[in-house]
Amino acid sequence: MANVQAKTSNELTADGKEQELTDLAAPLLTFDLGAESKRLRLEEHWLRDGRISKTLVKYSDFRIVLILMQAGTLMQEHQADARISIQILSGRVQIQLSEKTVELSVGDLLVLEKCQPHDVKALEESAFLLSISWPHGDDRQS
Repeated sequence: MANVQAKTSNELTADGKEQELTDLAAPLLTFDLGAESKRLRLEEHWLRDGRISKTLVKYSDFRIVLILMQAGTLMQEHQADARISIQILSGRVQIQLSEKTVELSVGDLLVLEKCQPHDVKALEESAFLLSISWPHGDDRQS
């Protein structure tokens, strides 16, 4: 079995430096989501706008984004050109679909087919993981 070197979230953000793009696609990644959330809550963007996100994983066919939203914050209607999942780490959010409203709380997981318009509203301060999966990779990869 090959020896794979793990990258941890503490190593990826040591000294407050931005992650290298190659680190976002390492063969093995681990994250302390509590520590990541704490760091994001110290950012000016969080304090000013009430919402902040950080891409944790970035492969051509798969992304994971940590998103924090203050209570009452709204992400206006949008849609993804890929399948997504939303896993609630803390708080409560409301997902407004064209014909249905879904409320999610800690431990809940929502999976949504591509091109489904939706709003996301934080009913209380919330943190969640957004996973995005493109079956054949993302042609827009930069």
